[in-house]
Amino acid sequence: MAVVVIGGHSRSVGKTSVVAGLIAALPAYHWTALKITQYGHGVCSLNGESCHCATDDHSWAISEEKDRSGDSDTSRFLIAGAVRAWWVRTEQGRLAEAVPAIRRRLAESENVILESNSILKFVRPDLYLTVLDPATADFKRSAQEFLDQADAVILHVPPEATNSGRAAWSGISLKPVAGRPIFEIHPPAYVTPEIVEFVRSRVSANREPEA
Repeated sequence: MAVVVIGGHSRSVGKTSVVAGLIAALPAYHWTALKITQYGHGVCSLNGESCHCATDDHSWAISEEKDRSGDSDTSRFLIAGAVRAWWVRTEQGRLAEAVPAIRRRLAESENVILESNSILKFVRPDLYLTVLDPATADFKRSAQEFLDQADAVILHVPPEATNSGRAAWSGISLKPVAGRPIFEIHPPAYVTPEIVEFVRSRVSANREPEA
């Protein structure tokens, strides 16, 4: 089994689009996809607004996605071709409580792709890609914490007319990823053939898919 983790420095930088793009581009790996959402005080880490992510006991929950309407991120994973998709919701700071359940889903899967940064505290993936958008000022603490573990960077490149050459975030050093492969993307295209081949080569080194 191969485990691939897709993280990013902020919300709305395209992590879900990268996961869905890789699932669609590499169907032979029969992906199980997991999205991890953390919340606190009724506020969602996805957009900073009040939400319904919180569980009844305000601790954690994991639910399997069955809807294929494309209205949710995990539904997009299914549409892209994931064999199964799970949504993990945890209160901030309590992800560890959900880890045993996450590990059970991993053990049942052929290959796994997860959207998260914080899962790296508990799972050692075969490949970790981080998505960075210089136009987005917010830089999550979890993204900073695990930046040096990134095997490659997926970097938004803005249109030339709006590219000032400076990142909107401040006080952030990219030295931890110096020398790592950098794959430039131009949304709405979030996955390039080069990214697909990079992931394929790393996953294949772990396990060849069945014909």
